[in-house]
Amino acid sequence: MSGDIKMKKRRIFGLGRTAEILSWDENQVLKLFRDGWSRSSVKREENVARTINEAGLPVPAVFGIVEVDGRYGIIYERVDGQSMLDMLIAEPEKLELFASMFAKLHAQMHSLELTGLPYQRQQLERKIHKAEPLAERRRNAALKALYELPDGNLLCHGDFHPDNILMSTRGPIIIDWNDATMGNPHADIARTLLLLQQGVPQHPPEIVKEQISTMRSSFTNVYLKSYTRNRSIDLAEIELWRLPIAAARLSEGIKEEESRLLSIVEALLEK
Repeated sequence: MSGDIKMKKRRIFGLGRTAEILSWDENQVLKLFRDGWSRSSVKREENVARTINEAGLPVPAVFGIVEVDGRYGIIYERVDGQSMLDMLIAEPEKLELFASMFAKLHAQMHSLELTGLPYQRQQLERKIHKAEPLAERRRNAALKALYELPDGNLLCHGDFHPDNILMSTRGPIIIDWNDATMGNPHADIARTLLLLQQGVPQHPPEIVKEQISTMRSSFTNVYLKSYTRNRSIDLAEIELWRLPIAAARLSEGIKEEESRLLSIVEALLEK
């Protein structure tokens, strides 16, 4: 699809840091990226989405790229359902069920060896270089740690958390594959653990922030135990990935997380 389509009033399904999710037609939605995203960047996500769709994972079908009022977007299959995070907030008594399901999906993903995706190490290296809050000493230490860790060629999501799982009538659907790579699952798990423990969902009311805070530890524990029932992991290796993962997260410009991330980086350097 090509040409610049004029925006008309469309239902908003979701607002993220990088894009809006808008109605397109009865069975499709538009992920419209915010100003500044190039066509080549959006094309990369479309290519990744097609590759993962063909691998058989529970993900939305992808139908192409459009330009709307000078912004680029991808048309995806419409998936009706709340996010796992929203359902967890509404039904906290189902925490163990949701965390186990979440872990099984992550382990399933990490069993796939795909080609044609970006390399995890290169993506993390680029992010660490772009992490403006990092002092040069911390940046160099994070890069050194990254270079010493083992590569991999398995599918990694790069941003796997409960708000990126839609609970549809046909089961859980994994969305937002913009950071997907071929890489080491231990790095992907380290990223997920950081998000579960430190991540701040966008625009939640204070009462929801408090509720999420009380559930973080329990969800994380069940996730790790459930993951190991599906696929073996090395906890010591995950620990080694924490420094480059936290440093890379600082490139994303999330001000409310910045001080905590810098504290994590500093604590890991002292260790």
